[in-house]
Amino acid sequence: MISALASELGPWSWWIIGLVFLGLEILIPGVFLLWIGLAALVVGALSFMFWDMAAWSWQLQFLIFAVLSLVFAMVGRRVSRAGGDSDQPMLNRRVEGLVGRTATLEEPIAEGQGRIRLDDTTWIVHGPELPAGARVRIVAAQSGSLTVEAV
Repeated sequence: MISALASELGPWSWWIIGLVFLGLEILIPGVFLLWIGLAALVVGALSFMFWDMAAWSWQLQFLIFAVLSLVFAMVGRRVSRAGGDSDQPMLNRRVEGLVGRTATLEEPIAEGQGRIRLDDTTWIVHGPELPAGARVRIVAAQSGSLTVEAV
């Protein structure tokens, strides 16, 4: 069946398979099918060049496809991990980004706990006993809890 498909469609079979994988990547995002689709497109391009050669059998084509799929996946993984430094390093670490900011206590710190408002959020803070309205600086952030000191 595989040899019949390869001989009937010729090099176009790899292009069709590659485009199907790229289409599936759009429907099922995960970046893995992208590399398989690109490998199929490369084998399709090679098939256009080597189709008349006797050594260009469907077995060799599948072997090249498998090797290229693995190579493209490994290179793609390495490239995606080496994305570089972000221009917003605290984007997904909101609480850590608050360290160093100052605020005014909305509720006094009594028994080690009080509240401040920063931007549009009220935060529970821990620190020394201070009255409402006192200015504080955030010195530490851990698991959604802020530690403050008087300014």
